[in-house]
Amino acid sequence: MPRLGVYALIVFVLAVAAAVVSFAQGSWLGVVWVLLAGLSSNMCWYYLKRGRAAQSQKR
Repeated sequence: MPRLGVYALIVFVLAVAAAVVSFAQGSWLGVVWVLLAGLSSNMCWYYLKRGRAAQSQKR
């Protein structure tokens, strides 16, 4: 997996954890964390697909 994909995955995991904690505390700020988790998830999939395509073209 490309380095940016790994970073996006880490951001996704941290954003989900922050959303859970935020909603557990009764804060609506968790909505922002959910949106950030969605964005970073999409970035992770993009970089994963891009890395696989680059490897298949090398062969």
